[in-house]
Amino acid sequence: MVRILHAADFHLDSPFASLSWEKAAERRKEQRRLLEQIAQLSENVDIVLLSGDLFDSGRAYGETVEALGSFFDAVKAKIFIAPGNHDYYAPKNPYSHISLPENVHIFKSPEISAVELSGLGCTVWGAAFTDQRSEPLLRGFSVKDKAGLNIMTLHGDTSFPDSPYGYISQADIEGSGLDYLALGHVHTCSGLNKAGLTYWAYPGCPLGRGFDETGVKGVIIAELDKGACNYSFVPLEGRRYECLSIDVTGAEDMAAIITAALGEGTENNIYRLVLTGTRSERPNIKALMASLENRFYSLELVDETRPGRDLWDSAGEETLKGNFLKILKVKYEAAENEAEREEIILAARYGLAALEYKEDV
Repeated sequence: MVRILHAADFHLDSPFASLSWEKAAERRKEQRRLLEQIAQLSENVDIVLLSGDLFDSGRAYGETVEALGSFFDAVKAKIFIAPGNHDYYAPKNPYSHISLPENVHIFKSPEISAVELSGLGCTVWGAAFTDQRSEPLLRGFSVKDKAGLNIMTLHGDTSFPDSPYGYISQADIEGSGLDYLALGHVHTCSGLNKAGLTYWAYPGCPLGRGFDETGVKGVIIAELDKGACNYSFVPLEGRRYECLSIDVTGAEDMAAIITAALGEGTENNIYRLVLTGTRSERPNIKALMASLENRFYSLELVDETRPGRDLWDSAGEETLKGNFLKILKVKYEAAENEAEREEIILAARYGLAALEYKEDV
């Protein structure tokens, strides 16, 4: 059995452009501290696989290079890195400034190569992006000696055949003959998948960087045997991005409604709150921000409320709109449950929007 830790898409030194300069710098420090968590988790594994986009770009702060060097020194397991489209391998990229101990191997070519670990009875394969885009790296590859465990770390896209980011098809995975394919590029954990006899997974990013990367993030720890994979997702500590829609229809104290919907434990995280529903007047976003912002590390408020109106005020008029509303109002009053009434209201809104040449009413 071989025990691995699989992580990807750290994007160290991300700009965090939506935050203030001070908070962006703080978030980059938090990214570096992820390496300390990974080092602690690696104490009981044999191999650490880093499947690309360790850096966000071809440049890195000195503090990040130092943190990565300390990480390499702290980890006793074998470390394998497959550079991706953001941190593609090039002579002057951050990898060239780091002194690598013997337990660290960086794949430097788009040609797949192997490192044999005879003491573990396995072979680790990998390849690198050498530009921001890549042809399919796995296509045509097949393990010849399947007696031991064959593991690969690779950056690539399994979703889009036309992807410029090293497209990997299910047929490519199945034909590879690998026991485990450790992928990077997708920032959401995929769970454990299988194509033919090959297990594969994306761990997702270890720390969210925007509202397209919400929720708990982490890494994968897996125990591999021939024909078997015991998989677990391990959450990491760190700030989360969260999105929440809150209906503020008729609310006199919107801050109270929002606070009640949120519950506790929001102060360390970054939230986007989307206000929905109908109101007689628009919410005072500036005042709401002032009353709520101390509850969050960072807050974004989005107003998607609609002006309130009496949908039936034109019902019975001798017009096309009046006749349309009259028919729906009868149906509404005869509806037997709330679901039916909501459906009729939706039909009335859509109909009025079409008749009044509006996007919504």
